[in-house]
Amino acid sequence: MPMIQIYDTTLRDGAQQKGISLSVRDKLKIAQYLDKLGVDFIEGGWPGSNPKDLEFFVKAQKLNLKHSIIVAFGSTKRANCKVEEDVNLNALVESNVEVVTIVGKSWDRQVTQVLQTTLEENLNMITNSITYLNTKGLRVFFDAEHFFDGHRANPEYALETVVCAAKAGAECIILCDTNGGTLPQQVVESIEATRRATSVPLGIHAHNDIELAVSNSLAAVCAGVNQIQGTINGYGERCGNANLCSIIPTLKLKMGINCVTDKQLSKLSDIAHYVSEVANLSPYDRLPYVGVNAFTHKAGIHVSALTRWKDSYQHIKPELVGNRPHVIISELAGKKSIIFKAKERGLPLPGNKEIEKILKQIKLQEQQGFQYDSAEASFALLLYRAQPYYKPPFELVDFMVVVEKRRRPPSNRNRENTLSEAIIKIKVDNKLVHTAAEGDGPVNALDQALRKALMQFHPNLAVVELIDYKVRILEGSTGTASRTRVLIESSDGKEHWRTVGSSTNIIEASWLALTDSIEYWLIKQIGEKKVKRS
Repeated sequence: MPMIQIYDTTLRDGAQQKGISLSVRDKLKIAQYLDKLGVDFIEGGWPGSNPKDLEFFVKAQKLNLKHSIIVAFGSTKRANCKVEEDVNLNALVESNVEVVTIVGKSWDRQVTQVLQTTLEENLNMITNSITYLNTKGLRVFFDAEHFFDGHRANPEYALETVVCAAKAGAECIILCDTNGGTLPQQVVESIEATRRATSVPLGIHAHNDIELAVSNSLAAVCAGVNQIQGTINGYGERCGNANLCSIIPTLKLKMGINCVTDKQLSKLSDIAHYVSEVANLSPYDRLPYVGVNAFTHKAGIHVSALTRWKDSYQHIKPELVGNRPHVIISELAGKKSIIFKAKERGLPLPGNKEIEKILKQIKLQEQQGFQYDSAEASFALLLYRAQPYYKPPFELVDFMVVVEKRRRPPSNRNRENTLSEAIIKIKVDNKLVHTAAEGDGPVNALDQALRKALMQFHPNLAVVELIDYKVRILEGSTGTASRTRVLIESSDGKEHWRTVGSSTNIIEASWLALTDSIEYWLIKQIGEKKVKRS
């Protein structure tokens, strides 16, 4: 199999995605992680386009990269100007890198309608730009923009641009599916034609506008390219770029191409999540290989098979890419799912009779709107409550919520005229506690009242925060009386957990999720032994 170079353009092409804005510090940190992954080339940005990228290339010189080479990106010179006077080309020279990539047009219509110059002048622009950069001691990659569209429209001219780039001294010519609409067979046909026209190594730069960027990149490898360009998590303009998090493991594990080492590959999931965090984007759970759901199993028959043979419903071992299997609990679960989940989370393992009861309870409650695949803390409580020795850290006796509008002013002047007040009675170690509290809305008032009651027994409860609260109407045919599901995410600064409640009464649904959250945390703090009956 051929040696394949991995060229990452997350910091340039990936950063063109809507919602992504990377600081210089962000880009430097991501570059260090890409180096750990074993990426051959890291495209740092376009130094001729903005001050931030100029700053990046200055500071990138101090990075102690072990494997990767930083690349600067730019374009061919402008039409009808002297190459040595072109600002963008000189910015590439001044970026103090070893390798540069320049983009040039390969589609005749792009030349005449977008650049508004002649086909011959475009060839001169390509030739002169590459030659000039070579004379400055730079290695040059040439991105043949719109190549596949251009090859279908005017194959002779598209190939002529490539031949010009090769003769001028381009080290590698990357064929770009810039509009992202090419099919794999069309990619193969164009690459085969290009290989007949030049012996210079080829690369592929695919966009994902018809969900084929990864497929086109892998097809290009089979057709003989030596370099794949892409981004982490497939970030990029419009529908994104070829996803290196899918390409790298497929090359190595499915096609036998050792583009990275085993150790580097095992960092893939962590790096994918790190980049999404720096980009301030939620990780996409369903990404192949690196997504949280990539090895998640819900059906009971699947989980049963996994307990007998770990690879029965997994195409690779998840740890190869730094991921792990997950089992989620739902009405589709079986006994094996309960046992697997209990062992995975270190929870008390119920007996057969208790497992049967838990399964019946899960199926009944999911019919009533509960959903445990997104609320693992509530599922853990089902296992604890099934134990014969279990005693909850508190028990509800009664609660009442009052919402008033302007009848009396709130005690907190920062609140609006609408007042929410919760009154609760709970038992803690057979002691009756009766408290009341105001809040910003009824759920917050319940939270404050419950905390007020419990913190005299568990003062550390102050560290627990409700960080997310989601409400979903499950069946809207009954209007405001519809069944509602509430998902609450909580954190103590070290761990995050989710709980669920469901009811036709949104306050009750919220209360169920809220009390599950607090009970789960208290169990973790008190420890299993301390909640046994004496």
